Amino acid sequence: MLYMIYSTDVENSLSLRKEARPAHLARLSELDSQNRLFVAGPLPAIDSEDPQDAGFTGSLVIAEFESLEKAREWAAADPYVAAGVYANSVVKPYKKVLPA
Repeated sequence: MLYMIYSTDVENSLSLRKEARPAHLARLSELDSQNRLFVAGPLPAIDSEDPQDAGFTGSLVIAEFESLEKAREWAAADPYVAAGVYANSVVKPYKKVLPA
């Protein structure tokens, strides 16, 4: 089943994000190579594809996991959590309806 992981950044997270980004992307790439990643990306702090110094306010990941518990475990082990980027994460089941 698909699960949504919505994570909110701490204030002024950009430098922390930059430092932990390679490890964060490696985990997402692993999901992608297993054909389990539906979508992933950051939430810009301003209305811009490249917010530069404004940074990001969080991230969204939608991926396939065996259970809600496994999705929560995966989210808790994110390098952004260890680096102090995320203030919190919400993990919920997700059902894709459209586009078909």
